[in-house]
Amino acid sequence: VQLQASGGGLVQAGGSLRLPCAASGSTLSIGRMGWYRQAPGLQRDIVADITTGGSTNYADSMKGRFSISRDNAKNTVYLQMNSLKPEDTAVYYCHADTILRRTWGQGTLVTVSS
Repeated sequence: VQLQASGGGLVQAGGSLRLPCAASGSTLSIGRMGWYRQAPGLQRDIVADITTGGSTNYADSMKGRFSISRDNAKNTVYLQMNSLKPEDTAVYYCHADTILRRTWGQGTLVTVSS
């Protein structure tokens, strides 16, 4: 499985971004997909994830502002981010899980200016 994340960029506080992450390769084996983020000097933390059936899980600080979805036909997971804050500035990494391993995308930088 290979993952290609995109959609990052510079946005003002209060703005929105949508991050897509497209999977290729052995996509039939993919189960859960999701997003983590890593701010400078900090560990990588979960943002949200979603099962093939659409069940979602969010970090508490993201609930109500972020929304994860997936299009199984396109093998793509999306992270819709609204009401962005400067503290949301981070590199956002998508992942895809199979029985054997977790695969990570290359990361996309989101910068929120105040």
